[in-house]
Parts: sequence; C-alpha cells; structure tokens
Amino acid sequence: MNFDIKNLPIFRNLSESDLKLIKPLFDPCACHEGHIFEQGDPAIHLYLVIKGSVDILYKPYDGPSIIITSVKEGDIFGWSAIAGNTVYTSGAVCTEDCLVMRILGSNLRELCAQHPKSGAILLDRLAESVSARWQDAHAQVRDILTQGVSDS
Repeated sequence: MNFDIKNLPIFRNLSESDLKLIKPLFDPCACHEGHIFEQGDPAIHLYLVIKGSVDILYKPYDGPSIIITSVKEGDIFGWSAIAGNTVYTSGAVCTEDCLVMRILGSNLRELCAQHPKSGAILLDRLAESVSARWQDAHAQVRDILTQGVSDS
C-alpha cells in the first residue's frame, strides 16, 4: 500500500511541517467486501476512501436499513469518531474491496489540542470533503420518504 498522501486532495498543498504532524496519524487499511462497522458499534476511527466505494446505511428502529449515501474515492466516513459520539450512528459496508486510510478519533482530537493551527487546517479540509455529500444524502432521504408517502 505505497502511495503518497500528498496526492490526496485532503492533504494537497499542506506544508511539510503539517504533513509531518498529520501523516503518522493515518493508517492505510484494506477493507474487504462487507461490513466495516455497524450502526451502534463503538466509534473509534474516521476513514478516508483511497480506492473503492462504501455504502453508508441507516437502520431506523421501525424498518429495514436504507442506504443513505455512497462514499467514493476522496470521501470521508465514520464522523461519529470525532463528533463526540461513543457509537457510530450509521453503518458502513464495502461494496467492493477498498483501500482506506483511517485515523483514531482520539488522535485527531489530540492533534487539534496540541497543534491548533494544523488541526484546524485538517478539520476544514475534512468538512469541505463531506459538505456536498450531506446535501446529496438529504436529497436521497427526501426522495425515499416522498416515495414512501406516495406509495401509501
């Protein structure tokens, strides 16, 4: 799994000093087809998709799991690990073998506390990478609910 993180959009144009702080915190990880984590599992890692695709599932209490969104290369998932949640609020499933990088939520929080400037830059980049996906997810959920209402 040799690749240069400088080529990933989230790390592009970071200073060498920022990269020195951030790079060791991310671990490359191969995820095979199937569940990465389930809704309700302890929220430990934040993930960045390098290669492949991951479906994000939400299981309402009164129905089957629904696919909220699909996460593609360069996208982030597992936000619960840094959002203050103790468990993941949704599940993640590989639709194919994937390569991801992951960071412990506790390590990211520690980076932000010890190196606020570097932490802020990384958090801004992470937020930018997910903002468009949330808009897409909102539209998908609205479409699912609209279809459910019109079917009844």
